[in-house]
Amino acid sequence: MKVTARTHLCLGAAAVALGLALPAAAEDSADPIRLTLHDWTGQLITTTLMGEVLKAAGNNVEYVQADYLAQFAGLETGDLHVAMEIWETTGREAMDAALATGKVVNLGPTGMEAIEEWWYPAYMAERCPGLPDWEALKDPACAEAFSTPETAPKGRYLGGPVTWGGFDDERVEALGLPFEVIHAGTDAALFAELESAIQRQAPILLWVYAPHWAPAKYEGEWIRFPPYTPECYSDPAWGINPDMAYDCGKPTGPIWKVAWAGLEEKWPRAAAAVKAFTISNADMGAMITRVDLEGATVEQVVADWMAANEATWKGWIGQ
Repeated sequence: MKVTARTHLCLGAAAVALGLALPAAAEDSADPIRLTLHDWTGQLITTTLMGEVLKAAGNNVEYVQADYLAQFAGLETGDLHVAMEIWETTGREAMDAALATGKVVNLGPTGMEAIEEWWYPAYMAERCPGLPDWEALKDPACAEAFSTPETAPKGRYLGGPVTWGGFDDERVEALGLPFEVIHAGTDAALFAELESAIQRQAPILLWVYAPHWAPAKYEGEWIRFPPYTPECYSDPAWGINPDMAYDCGKPTGPIWKVAWAGLEEKWPRAAAAVKAFTISNADMGAMITRVDLEGATVEQVVADWMAANEATWKGWIGQ
């Protein structure tokens, strides 16, 4: 029999007339869904946005501060439930290991595309001819152009917080770069140093990522390392250095949403909403700019985005 909408209505009416029970839509547990918070503005926005949408759908939500890479242990045990930003650039290995246990699931891309790489402001190109090719960094004169009194004659590379991963120390060693890696303590400290250096036209080479306001606000370029392949990270024999891994740049690609594997059974409607969540680099960059440069709170920018995009997020929760 060809089943149509009319047929469904007739069947439903017949079931009611006969006193038969129709299967009800699965309800979400009243227990709190724990979403992880990390230490950069964009992730705080993404997670707060998802959490506030789930609250609007009637879910109980808790925000839990967690280490970016170490959070997978909590996701595997079910102590944590949703992580809204796993970057292809730095989190892929940890994510794959967690997925392989069967205790963590990938709920799809966020819609944002990630870049995380060494970046320099445009005025540094004159001081280090050959940029953005990574081999220019091997020149002692170029390294000294990026040096500080603490690192000279070696250049200084300002990495992100250690908890972000990224293998920058390993990359320096594998590629034989005359640079010292200094890790910023926080996301805010990283970009405060960038702002200060640019105001003074001082030398700086640092970890910059997108989506973010920095590469949009300032003219500059990312270093072009040998292209990433999975073998570069897993097989020391691959690439320029036959004895060491990480002799290439970082991967680029999607920013993923992951969850405890029990999420869909315990909170099926919330799981569907997390899967449906999507946002653009442009929208995220604009919200990060409001928080980092204009002094708005994360809660303000999330509320404003939700007010301006009601049809979008209501679609995520099926309203």
